[in-house]
Amino acid sequence: MHEDYRRFYSHHLGLELEMLVLGNYGYPIIIFPTSNGRYYEAKDFKLVDSVRWFIDNKLIKLYCIDSGDKYSWYAKHLHPGTRVWNHTLYDRFVADELVPAIQRECQVDKVGVAGCSLGGYQALNFAFRHPGLVAHMFSMGASFDIRMFMGGYYDEQVYYNNPPDYLPNDQDPDLWRMNIILGTAYDDFCKDSNYQIADILSRKGIAHRLDVRPGTHDWPVWRDMFPEYVSTIF
Repeated sequence: MHEDYRRFYSHHLGLELEMLVLGNYGYPIIIFPTSNGRYYEAKDFKLVDSVRWFIDNKLIKLYCIDSGDKYSWYAKHLHPGTRVWNHTLYDRFVADELVPAIQRECQVDKVGVAGCSLGGYQALNFAFRHPGLVAHMFSMGASFDIRMFMGGYYDEQVYYNNPPDYLPNDQDPDLWRMNIILGTAYDDFCKDSNYQIADILSRKGIAHRLDVRPGTHDWPVWRDMFPEYVSTIF
């Protein structure tokens, strides 16, 4: 399996992030890590191995990127308004800098995004904020209401990064064209959040799949989910 370590400077963030690119050809999928996770997490926890067949057969190319959580959601020393703004800058890094580079490299109009736990929030929030850039969204074991990080603080940036708030009002037609899969488990403490998003999507008439499986909030469940979700691309 071809493996490429890269460093990517973000002008929006004013810093360099690291990433691991798995595969040398195929449909691009950005993998967001879990809370405070690093670019090597998906490889270390064998999420990459779960889809190795797709990589080896040049069907997909994974872009495993660093999170920005230590500057945003988990930067408890910062004011909540600063934390959510730092996340907005991270979102701009992905939308304005990373995705265009991937589009050029892979010659695609749209990318796929995926993530587990907080990475699943990142994937869904990015996809729903930028549906013109994303064709496939796979979340696994995620919760989607970020107000729990804000300590009661609320502003426009919180609204636009909190899917339960902005999704009911979003009328972007590309949302109706997206392949959306919400994966959770019966004993996952994030399960109810997935039901909430699925209900909003259903009321809007947006096709999606809510996949609830035996298990809990852990990597073995997500490793079972991911190859099945990836297969829906083809």
